[in-house]
Amino acid sequence: MGPHDARVIIYGCLVHVLQLVRYKTWFFSPLALACFLETVGYIFRSLSSKNDPYHIIWFVVQYFMIVVAPVFISASIYVCINKLITWAKSVGYVLDQWWLSPKLILWGFVAVDVLTTILQIAGAALVGSSQSNQKDPATGNNILLAGLAIQSFSFTIFLAVLSLFRFALFKHPEGSTAVRMKDWFISALAIASLLVYLRTLFRLSETAQGLFSHLSIHEVYFGTLEFSPVVLAVWILAVWHPGRWLPYDTAAISRTSRVESNSGKEKPLANV
Repeated sequence: MGPHDARVIIYGCLVHVLQLVRYKTWFFSPLALACFLETVGYIFRSLSSKNDPYHIIWFVVQYFMIVVAPVFISASIYVCINKLITWAKSVGYVLDQWWLSPKLILWGFVAVDVLTTILQIAGAALVGSSQSNQKDPATGNNILLAGLAIQSFSFTIFLAVLSLFRFALFKHPEGSTAVRMKDWFISALAIASLLVYLRTLFRLSETAQGLFSHLSIHEVYFGTLEFSPVVLAVWILAVWHPGRWLPYDTAAISRTSRVESNSGKEKPLANV
């Protein structure tokens, strides 16, 4: 399986949809949407590769879908961190730092991702138009590069916030047991975030080199640094699905946290 084979994405999409329905974790819907966009993107990429690499519609569809999909993966991760912070506060953690505001993390990073994605799509469209008209694509490429640079910087900040949140949980004197119960899930989120970050850095480096650069014309880089990180992130979040680790609503957090503190054991949180 590789960039011209959409089956691994299709399987991941099915697994996420089934878990979405099973656990009723509707807040994780963006991840299922990301899988759908990736599936469509790689189907059209396969068509373009096998039939007509110069078919403009196939190229536009696959580029748009593959560029936009990781934004929804990031949004799903932001939602999970939002809920983790809400849970932590409900079990007695004092997380009063302004940068650990759940709403700020969710909507702040989502807003940046939306803006940078618009810049990337606009830049790519200008590059395509310039190439078709045999004009200099530098302006479009610079816009595309700006979108990727801002997105990379924003995600660097998010990774720092995630690390500081994890550190704040560890240093708290009264919540070590509760933290251990969520440790696998927090670690899975961190690894998935790093994979998305790797993919973004690859796109930034590829664009910085310009059209028909070494990175852009060698398929091995795309397969290793674009396709594989996204696939791995999707499957990590399928195995460590929030439906088994996070409650559906804030009221559920309070109820289950009391059960956890009384029993000392982790309980399924999504179905309460």
